[in-house]
Amino acid sequence: MARRTSDNSTIRVALLGCGNVGLALYELLAEPQNKQALFQRTGLTFEVVGIAVSSLKRKRSDADWFDASLLTTNAAALVVREDVDVVVEVMGGIDETLPLFEKALKSGSSVVSANKALLARHGRALARLAFNHGADLRYEAAVAGAVPILRVLRDALSGEQVTRVMGIVNGTTNFILSLMDHEGVAYGDALAEAQRLGYAEKDPTADVEGYDAASKAAILASLAFDCKVSAAEVSREGITQVSAEDVAFARQLGYAVKLLAIAEVLEGTELSVRVQPTMVPAAHPLASVDGAFNAVFVEGEACGELMLYGRGAGGKPTASAVLGDLVEVARSMHRGGAPDVPLSPRTMVKRPIAQISSAFYLTLDVADQPGVLAKVTEVFGQHGVSIRSMEQVGLGDEARLVFVTHRALEGAMSATIKQLRRLKVVDRVGTLLRVIENGEGNS
Repeated sequence: MARRTSDNSTIRVALLGCGNVGLALYELLAEPQNKQALFQRTGLTFEVVGIAVSSLKRKRSDADWFDASLLTTNAAALVVREDVDVVVEVMGGIDETLPLFEKALKSGSSVVSANKALLARHGRALARLAFNHGADLRYEAAVAGAVPILRVLRDALSGEQVTRVMGIVNGTTNFILSLMDHEGVAYGDALAEAQRLGYAEKDPTADVEGYDAASKAAILASLAFDCKVSAAEVSREGITQVSAEDVAFARQLGYAVKLLAIAEVLEGTELSVRVQPTMVPAAHPLASVDGAFNAVFVEGEACGELMLYGRGAGGKPTASAVLGDLVEVARSMHRGGAPDVPLSPRTMVKRPIAQISSAFYLTLDVADQPGVLAKVTEVFGQHGVSIRSMEQVGLGDEARLVFVTHRALEGAMSATIKQLRRLKVVDRVGTLLRVIENGEGNS
């Protein structure tokens, strides 16, 4: 059973990690004015009893409220201490972190985490483990920073038949694409600026190749549709092939380019979960989400459409989401409430990406000579891909053809591109983007 303190209004916290998020959370819990304000709002006192870090040599803070004596490098011992009620994990990683989750939950301590990669892979098993030992598992901060989308899906929309969840869940890529859109800078320059400002890591692969968004999409799909989805099952594309010219042309056509995570039920029984750079109509609410902000658009049978918007990255926004989960767990403990019962996941067939339909944007660099357009459009027709519009841009001895298609299957578009690459008149197949048509997801 979950532990309870002798003073039921005092919640003892073990903090794993003291980086940007961990330090921001500790400040919310320990800085005197913050601590008093938290008590006034909740009637609860939060006492940090230990902070696990990778090294004791690094100085964490000069603030008077920072207690360096709480630091330890022995996370495994910290999570099973008798004086711990809740373990908060903000250090990341999977292989070293998973055993800490398991130890904490088995000892009866609830766990609050921001670890999307671990939860996308092991969330279901950990939820069952938590329930079996009378503990809670919460992870609001794992998906969209300060945006409380998981709480809305789990609680406010628990009786809703959600049909689609679509959103911008990676602040780094949204910052890069916004900079390319508003200032016309190249992808590499926008990435460098994101790194300079701290929005992107030195190795940005997880963000720009869509791995981070795929983990979040898996968590969203699992919760929204009560089924088991792993990050490996999410069809994933990043933004590294998107050029400033693509973004400018999308703007000319009335669209904004966004990296979207999409999870939707198709024909009532099949599930599609994917992460793709997508052209979003300017009138759609997601198109106006700029910078490092996140937004998630939800569609349901009864609720219709709603969107949650807010800061999706940074130490303080993430710490705010973690604190919300911590307060929720603490209130449940204070009331003596039982943890949520994890439901057995529904079995849903995952529709192959080749069978998903979309409109498409595609650029081709071709020889600027007579008859080229006819040869190219013939390939589209052979695979049943109907062209909605085409623009030609001169490039010296070459021409760039910019196509927007009507809806077609991904498989048909993939076959079209494969054949186009074999045409001698095609010098380069450029960027492929999905296109949300006007009214789609915003009816």
